[in-house]
Amino acid sequence: MVALEDRLDMVLGKPTATKLADELGYHTVGELIRHYPRRYSDGMTVHNDGEEQDLEDGRHVTLVGVITKIQSGAMKPVRGKNNRMRYPKWVRMTLGDHRPPVTAAFFHAAWMIGKIDVGTRIMLSGEVKHFRGNMELVHPAFLVLDSQQFDIGTRSMRMIAKASGADGQELLSEFEKPFFPIYPATSRLQTWDIYRCIHQVLDVLDPIADPLPKSFVREHHLMTEDEAVRAVHLADSDRERTRATERLTFDEAIGLQWGLVERRHSVLSEAGPPAPPRADGLATAMAAQLPFELTAGQRDVLEVITGELAAPRPMNRMLQGEVGSGKTVVALLAMLQMHDAGYQCALLAPTEVLAAQHVHSMRAMLGPLGNAGEFGADDNATKVTLLTGSMTAPQKRAARAEVASGEAGIVVGTHALLQDTVQFHRLGMVVVDEQHRFGVEQRDRLRAKAPEGITPHLLVMTATPIPRTVALAVYGDLEISTLRELPRGRQPITTNTIFVGERPRWLHRAFERIAEEVRAGRQAYVVASRIDEDHPPAKKGSKKQEDSDKAEDPDKEEGEGPPPITVLALMEQLQGEGPLSDMRLGLMHGRLPSDEKDAVMAAFRGGKIDVLVCTTVIEVGVDVPNATVMLVMDADRFGISQLHQLRGRIGRGTHPSLCLLATWRPEKSKAGKRLKAVASTLDGFELADLDLRERREGDVLGHNQSGRAIALRFLSLSKHYDIIRAARELCEAVYATDPQDPGMAVLAEPFTATDQVVYLEKS
Repeated sequence: MVALEDRLDMVLGKPTATKLADELGYHTVGELIRHYPRRYSDGMTVHNDGEEQDLEDGRHVTLVGVITKIQSGAMKPVRGKNNRMRYPKWVRMTLGDHRPPVTAAFFHAAWMIGKIDVGTRIMLSGEVKHFRGNMELVHPAFLVLDSQQFDIGTRSMRMIAKASGADGQELLSEFEKPFFPIYPATSRLQTWDIYRCIHQVLDVLDPIADPLPKSFVREHHLMTEDEAVRAVHLADSDRERTRATERLTFDEAIGLQWGLVERRHSVLSEAGPPAPPRADGLATAMAAQLPFELTAGQRDVLEVITGELAAPRPMNRMLQGEVGSGKTVVALLAMLQMHDAGYQCALLAPTEVLAAQHVHSMRAMLGPLGNAGEFGADDNATKVTLLTGSMTAPQKRAARAEVASGEAGIVVGTHALLQDTVQFHRLGMVVVDEQHRFGVEQRDRLRAKAPEGITPHLLVMTATPIPRTVALAVYGDLEISTLRELPRGRQPITTNTIFVGERPRWLHRAFERIAEEVRAGRQAYVVASRIDEDHPPAKKGSKKQEDSDKAEDPDKEEGEGPPPITVLALMEQLQGEGPLSDMRLGLMHGRLPSDEKDAVMAAFRGGKIDVLVCTTVIEVGVDVPNATVMLVMDADRFGISQLHQLRGRIGRGTHPSLCLLATWRPEKSKAGKRLKAVASTLDGFELADLDLRERREGDVLGHNQSGRAIALRFLSLSKHYDIIRAARELCEAVYATDPQDPGMAVLAEPFTATDQVVYLEKS
């Protein structure tokens, strides 16, 4: 008998163990048996299938199907070793029970002709390619499951048996059963290889100890760990497999929560910089001079933050709120409380435009309170300093000197703040804006710049509302405050979708509508999804770097209409003719030098530009109250949350606002329905739930240290709130009695191991 920690070479032999290590990175029995089936085949049906419609080229896939069509033909003749001419053949077979149909192409395959017939059930395993719009596997490995004419399965198994001593015919008989599992595989390690190894290991495996308390297992009517692991691989009963996956879903939720609970308690055990509020401080003076009244929500959140900043342990809080709900004011008052106690604060922003906007708005709100060292400044004034990557070398040196000396009480910057050359005098608080653009590693690098022995307070902000399951599963190491109420005076935003292919005249009318607003004294945005032809839309899962202004491009399956227009082409088009040709147009995108960006935004804020033609560089933080209309070109190229963020740039003044979403996609297409959903509501929380249902779980969770997407095999962030909540409660209770609980550590290992640390960032 063997245990989970035993090495695979002691169980399967060195050749097989080496292959598993090379292809999957597995070295122990425990790692191998946690390689769960991707789906199951039962007779003619493949359960949990259909994902091949979304597979990209190069992805390895295993499919089961019935051959409905076989074609063959001659290839170019070649001369053999004995100088005789050879006339090779190609064979293409179609699995017609898949939608869309899947083909498999074989070359130099004359030996197959006449030996595999239409009606044969076959398992194919290979890399995806797309040919003439259909998915095709070229030279896949395959296993014939029910043909009486050709026993290619046994022939294939002999090659495996040579390395491992296994009986290939015995393995084939396993796949001839009514049910069998299909595993994530590689080009050199097929699903039947993996099944053979797992089957062999489970035959000799000792009973697996249950890492969960027996009371918890009974309360939730779960299988034991041993029963679940065996059933998920071997059970013929669909009911047993369902119960197994339910138990493993709990395991996954608990492992993730244990990692977050450990992280939260480790921070709480550290020393934070206490900053009791002062009646004669800048925070009090700032609150007294605000030209508006704080909302009830802002006051409630400030009361909580004020108390946490006064405590001797570090605050670890997320502030989420609708676009325009006043998060920046709350953050500024919190930073001033830290300044009153003698500490510096750093605000990390994802783009230079947003960083500059923060500096502009903070200086405007502070007035004489933010002009330290200048004529007419308040005696207790602080200084707000900007540091970004595109500043000139002298500008950077001057900014770094202000930070190091403590002259700058509030430092606002981009990733440039993380550089080793940036040294703080007495850092006491870190504010991260648009948290989903940053990872745990980046915010911790900034916190590490505090004096030795002190962990700065942390406030992370997001204007992308977080669904409650994501809040628990991704941001579980943070306490969460929410602002739902908008400040008084905010005007409603009407959103309409323009289906250009079906109603071409409407796009011209949209530009006329913008011209009408400009003539009434207002301003407008016209947004494009990319800069130029060399700047394609972002692919799924790509990381947004500083000043990246790519659309999310959430679905590409519907290719109707022309390619998306670039911002440079759009600018040229609007200048040439049409309703906006006589307007004052400005251009903004991420590749502009920093001084040009600043000049353009200053001109737009000052009313010297009527229409800003731009990319998503203005997605967050830009505040121009006089802008009342926005037209988003190729809106189908943007994700739900991104459109909601863009829409938040208008409706910030005293006039009603209009957002127009233009697309070439049909109204009844998936993209058309998504855009209509965005147009139907201004509730960011409702849109966040819709966004979660449409996104892959890995896109939401982000990436681990190695850069791979974090994969939740069973747990669904959109479906399993109750399981995640129960997991959170269990982990809190267990941690309170035994922070070193070995069972919890085992479940958490996929999320906390040194090469699997979860960096919580949205792609």
